Amino acid sequence: MSADQNTFIQTYVAEAHALLQEMEGLLLHWDSGPRDADTIDSLFRAAHTIKGSAGMFNLDPIVEFTHIVEDVLVRVRDGNVEVVPDLVALLLDSCDHMLHLVNVVAEQGEQLDVAALERGIDLRKRLQFYRTDVHAEDGDPGEKRDTPASNSVASARAKGSEVSSDNWHISLRFGQNILREGLDPLYMIRYLSSLGDVVSITTLPDAMPEAPEMDAEAFYLGFEIDLKSEAKKEAIADVFEFVIDGSLIHILPPHSKTTEFVELIRSLPEDEIRVGEILVATGALTRQELDDGLSAQQKSLQTDGSVALLGEILIEQGSVKQEVLQAALDKQTQAKDKKIKESRFIRVQTEKLDELINLVGELVTAGAGANILANRSKNTLMQEANSAISSLIEEIRDSTLKLRMVQIGETFNHFQRVVRDVGRELGKEIDLIITGGESELDKSLVEKIGDPLLHLVRNAIDHGIETPEQRHAAGKPAKGTIRLNAYHDSSGIVIEISDDGAGLNRDKILQKARQRGLVPDGVTPNDQEIYSLIFEAGLSTSEVVTNLSGRGVGMDVVRRNIHALRGSIHLDSQLGVGTTMSIHLPLTLAIIDGFRVGVGKSNYVVPLDMVLECIELSDSKRQGAHERNYLNLRGEVLPYVLLREHFEIEGPGVRRENVVVVQYGGQKAGLVVDELMGESQIVIKPLGRIFSNLRGINGSTILGSGEVALILDVPSLVKKAIALEAQQLSGQ
Repeated sequence: MSADQNTFIQTYVAEAHALLQEMEGLLLHWDSGPRDADTIDSLFRAAHTIKGSAGMFNLDPIVEFTHIVEDVLVRVRDGNVEVVPDLVALLLDSCDHMLHLVNVVAEQGEQLDVAALERGIDLRKRLQFYRTDVHAEDGDPGEKRDTPASNSVASARAKGSEVSSDNWHISLRFGQNILREGLDPLYMIRYLSSLGDVVSITTLPDAMPEAPEMDAEAFYLGFEIDLKSEAKKEAIADVFEFVIDGSLIHILPPHSKTTEFVELIRSLPEDEIRVGEILVATGALTRQELDDGLSAQQKSLQTDGSVALLGEILIEQGSVKQEVLQAALDKQTQAKDKKIKESRFIRVQTEKLDELINLVGELVTAGAGANILANRSKNTLMQEANSAISSLIEEIRDSTLKLRMVQIGETFNHFQRVVRDVGRELGKEIDLIITGGESELDKSLVEKIGDPLLHLVRNAIDHGIETPEQRHAAGKPAKGTIRLNAYHDSSGIVIEISDDGAGLNRDKILQKARQRGLVPDGVTPNDQEIYSLIFEAGLSTSEVVTNLSGRGVGMDVVRRNIHALRGSIHLDSQLGVGTTMSIHLPLTLAIIDGFRVGVGKSNYVVPLDMVLECIELSDSKRQGAHERNYLNLRGEVLPYVLLREHFEIEGPGVRRENVVVVQYGGQKAGLVVDELMGESQIVIKPLGRIFSNLRGINGSTILGSGEVALILDVPSLVKKAIALEAQQLSGQ
């Protein structure tokens, strides 16, 4: 595979993922909301785009399976198939299979495994039930037939004005590779004459590129054909059966109703923004009628430069119906909106963006080094110039990091399917309500937070929400509610997962914890500490082991994964009312503002957004504080950690110590250090696996001087300070 082709396929994979995600969202909306025509059209367009693009790369498994899905969607759009929950579930399963096909066939170029083949066969059989038309449009009512999706037009049965024509209208847009595939378009057109009389043929060169860009082996022409024939629609469609994939073929029967042209216009891709061309492309308007309308428009030119509207002229001439014109105007608006939207965005490979972030990180480090040299030089002009450069570097850093910011709502929407499927598996009725989806955070964080969120949502479905019978007995609505919410807090983001279920039984959790030796006899923790015990490995209050839960495995992994992202998780619950879990995360893992401190000869960095204030620990306060392990901060008890002792730093102490007051998750603590060294931009470097078990360290950075500084794990240090305080108080 050439480099260019590989690039095109990767682009196809990305677009297919987005389209399948759109299809899943539409189906879930379909399952619980109104089944309007726009939703059906959007589903069909997404499936057709996936199939058409796959055909360009000869990805036959994707083309063949998606073609079957497309057939079913067409029959739904025609009103021949009723939308029932089983059909929605089947189409959702089909989307999953299409995603697997895209990942395996397109991205890896491998043959399907046995499981995928068997799953595909099963889905085809189930889809065939909806794909087969029991009531044939022509012929015997009991006759069964298949309706090809790519060459059929929505046959709306609603009453409307008929188009004055006794002929079949065939709209052909062959794929550009048809000649390379050994097929002759003119042969197919000539073959139509064996089915009847070809009344007219209009050749459309709209897709013809400029001469220097033309490929001699490509086919660019389109055709609009009027055929007078008594043949059935299937017979006409069979003429083009070998070019269905990759081509756009529409066959309108005689006396087509206005509503059919409207449906055809709606099914067009949003490529053409000229109303006249849209009408011609669908056969609602001939080329001659369009030319006559354009000529009349030119003749209406006024002295002020204004002209009559083309649509009004066409209606006056009787060339087109008002309903059809309005559909074309709506399609024109969609096309303009699409082009505006596309012009605002540009696709960039993730690897290139990561490389840019790394370079900006190096720029920040180099800028810090230049700042040190400028300050040492005592040269005022150099210091001013360096200050301006530092300001620009900071702006570049902020702007670059924003490039990787994505909305959390996209991740939230994935759980609509999870709530639907798992809820039905457990026999529970659940609504998922999403708020704050516009909140943004780093793309790398979004990718890593997905699995912990999935576990928490499944846990809320299994443990939190009761069955309809249990909820009815408790005086609650039969349908439970799970809420996903996100909002920015300081320089981080908070993600909340809440439910209106049974809540946590603190006594039961405490009993299980005592049995496992997690809580000594005679010690009664507060509610928050008891609830936090569910994050301990092996602790589960579930009496029944299921595929979802009951083994006490998972919540400890959730907490560990969140801590690895420099985040924390807090839990609040009320028995019989519900449970809320709050995840606090930084906005980015790449570059942060830090506060440097020194202990002995070592440098440490505290994330600046966690620093509240700094105070001096005088000689008079030091002795009493060290004995109690907490300080009196303006009447408030402040537990603290001596970093010199925590990291076992040897060497003589200092006469004056300082306390950095930090806050995390609503809890305050102090970090006792030797020296306060000020703020600086910090490029986070991950620690190697050999250092993964270091307590109180969450990463490293390189300072402008070339020295290495360790980034403190504030959540774990705050937890230790509070534990030391509790231990000290319990011993009194």
